[in-house]
Amino acid sequence: MINKKQLLEFICTWFYSGKAPKAPGTFGSLATLPFVYLVSSCWHIPGIIAFSAAVFIIGVWAADAYVKMLNLKDPGFIVIDETAGQALALLFAGTNIYLYLLGFALFRLFDILKPWPVSWADKKVPGGLGIMLDDVFAGLMAAAVMKALLLI
Repeated sequence: MINKKQLLEFICTWFYSGKAPKAPGTFGSLATLPFVYLVSSCWHIPGIIAFSAAVFIIGVWAADAYVKMLNLKDPGFIVIDETAGQALALLFAGTNIYLYLLGFALFRLFDILKPWPVSWADKKVPGGLGIMLDDVFAGLMAAAVMKALLLI
């Protein structure tokens, strides 16, 4: 029988992708791509928004409970935040593999560099909400850049 800690670990590490020994955020983002591709091919932009919103809501709860249980702030192995943000970064990618590569790169760039408001959410918003919110901002910024590039 699975206990609460095991369930939270499974959710927060996005099916254990966050347990990668190096670059867990990158592996979490990569593990998100097939899910978004499937959602996008069936339900397009509304599906991606719904997927990201569901992951965000579950992620706020799970990340908050897990960091409290482990007495940590924002450990790198929690990557469900990358899942929510990476999904948003791919809003305008459709099922184009090249746009997935661009969306992946843009999201990782904003997630690593943490420009405002990403840095604000990372430093000022506590708990599960803060863990999730900075990556959502990074994902929205990546989506905005991708949309601008597509319009050019």
